[in-house]
Amino acid sequence: MPMSNLNLVSAPSRYSAEEWQTRVDLAAAYRLVALFHWDDLVFTHISARVPGSEDQFLINPYGMMFDEITASSLVKVDQSGAKLEDSPYPVNPAGFIIHSAVHAARHDAQCVLHTHTLNGVAVSAQQAGVLPLSQQSIFVLSSLGYHDYEGVALRDDEKPRLVRDLGANTYLMLRNHGLLTVGQTIADAFQAMYTFEACCAIQLRAQAGGALVAVPAEIIATAKSQSALATKGLGGGLAWPGLLRRLDRQNPGYAV
Repeated sequence: MPMSNLNLVSAPSRYSAEEWQTRVDLAAAYRLVALFHWDDLVFTHISARVPGSEDQFLINPYGMMFDEITASSLVKVDQSGAKLEDSPYPVNPAGFIIHSAVHAARHDAQCVLHTHTLNGVAVSAQQAGVLPLSQQSIFVLSSLGYHDYEGVALRDDEKPRLVRDLGANTYLMLRNHGLLTVGQTIADAFQAMYTFEACCAIQLRAQAGGALVAVPAEIIATAKSQSALATKGLGGGLAWPGLLRRLDRQNPGYAV
């Protein structure tokens, strides 16, 4: 799942080059979430599948702030939630329930990103959910599911319903809870979350104004093809190198 070769140090001997690259990009994603102010102290999570494995994932050390996370501090777990290497940090139990469910069911989902942003939670609490009010909204609405709130995600029996409600979509709105995106790469999942968050922020601002103008359904139906053209078929990979350059200027040190 390589995204960039910018400013990388050599992989420690205990990791393959592919796993180290994934660790670097995932650590960068955590720091970018903090940079964009999408973090909720330590209570949200991003996971990435270990390259070459169907049941091993990397996730944040629970208790470490997102702007502190490094490639080597990420925790490797299996499908049962057991840590596969020594770490002084535990794994967020709610994070593991959500991410293990999605990774097990969606083999195309190399990365799963979940947030509790104020904008995302506010729209998730609206009965109508995402409204067709912006260019950003058409991309979300073209691949969106909803999952009803069942309390903090601590129970295994919620997994089948999470998987059902996500389906084959890229975006999942967790009612009264927050936002979730998946991607074939870390960059894709991050790009999707950027769009999802912007969509929610725009909706709340529009609702605070006057009468609303909706985007026609026939335009939403062409959103996926429009997205492919706009990103030159690169998806999140188009902006990712630039995001890493910004991170290297403002919060370097993740690639260790």
